[in-house]
Amino acid sequence: MLSSFARRIKLFIDRNLLLKPEGFYLVALSGGCDSVALLRVMIELGYHIAVIHCNFQLRGEESERDEHFCEELCNSQKVPFHRVHFDTREYAELHHISIEMAARELRYQYFEQLRKDICADAILVAHHQDDTVETVLLNLIRGTSIHGLQGIKPKNGHVIRPLLSMTRNDIENYLSSIQQTFITDSSNLIADIKRNKIRLKVLPLLREINPSVSESITLTAKHLNDAAKVFDNALQESVERVTLVRKADRYVVDIDKLEREISPEQTLYTILKNFSFSSVQIENMAYSLDAPTGKKWLSNTHEAVIDRGTLVIAPLLDASNKVLKVPETGCYVWDDKVKFNITSHVIAPEFKPSHDPDKITIDAEMVFFPLIIRYARQGDRFHPFGMAGSKLVSDYLTDLKLSLVDKQRQIVIEDAKGKILWIVGRRIDNHFGVTRQTKGVLTLALMNE
Repeated sequence: MLSSFARRIKLFIDRNLLLKPEGFYLVALSGGCDSVALLRVMIELGYHIAVIHCNFQLRGEESERDEHFCEELCNSQKVPFHRVHFDTREYAELHHISIEMAARELRYQYFEQLRKDICADAILVAHHQDDTVETVLLNLIRGTSIHGLQGIKPKNGHVIRPLLSMTRNDIENYLSSIQQTFITDSSNLIADIKRNKIRLKVLPLLREINPSVSESITLTAKHLNDAAKVFDNALQESVERVTLVRKADRYVVDIDKLEREISPEQTLYTILKNFSFSSVQIENMAYSLDAPTGKKWLSNTHEAVIDRGTLVIAPLLDASNKVLKVPETGCYVWDDKVKFNITSHVIAPEFKPSHDPDKITIDAEMVFFPLIIRYARQGDRFHPFGMAGSKLVSDYLTDLKLSLVDKQRQIVIEDAKGKILWIVGRRIDNHFGVTRQTKGVLTLALMNE
């Protein structure tokens, strides 16, 4: 017969569709009471499991003691045991992060690697109700959105938390009832980490005010989880209303429509959080939507530019260094989506110049190799075909009402004498046009994949 603790866990698992009876799961075991209870209850419920223990080599003999305890426990319960040793301090120094963050990254990276290696369905970790309470309070202290007050979710990708409905007291009582020992990490008893301070100092004070504070905060987190679903749905509808273009190479927002939304800043945050912009930058954008064309913000990966009533978001582009040299006719790859095919041939009686914007035919005798394919630069000038006089390329593109982002990404081709022969996809230079005296033709074709 199942214990009452196991029955409650089973009910939580079934209610949240966390585990499959036929599944194979990897249990994260530290040796502390939470993870030991998780291991024992998974065995009691009859799930097919294996164990992973991480030795972070941070506490000397204690770390070795923990590993030995976990191995002995798994041997006694006849559960496959996997272990890994990390040089956590070196990893933290190398990546300029805290020891706590380094341990977390190392742990979950290895969990996922081992899960794939042994074909496990998911990784089970021992977070419980008190961890949710601590997380909510920690996020509240740091400052957070509605999502940060939802607590810990039962499932996040391949990480599952079957004990979230249980308190620490429930877990300790369960282990006592089955006479199962566990070990205590001495660092958890020292209030020098923010989470430990909340656990050891803040929560005891709150319980003096309300003995049921953990249950109250957990219930609030549940209500906020439901509210967040409504909030997210409304925000997604707002995003759809203000979005003009959504492509891999750009995202365009209608500023006028954005300003009519209930919360322009929240809508903007929902869009821009996927492009590495900070919350401070997004707040600044929200207050600068009336800025003139050309106002720009940069993240590590993208740029956001105000352009004639729109906000255009596009990947960063290093236009200054990208140059492709073309020594002769042939096929040349510009990037993974664009290539050029360049051929030459003697003009035939039936020849007709190309009117396709992505394919030009020019007088071969007027062209001097090598050609240079590059992005347009400030000061570039050419003689537009069919027009008198020369024109700055930037002015020509402005006349076409191209956005600043599109102008930055405009490709041009120049010959060995530095003359621009083609504003790619738009117009050739008068100097290179086919005439009655033309004997040979050079064909340049833009091919997009």
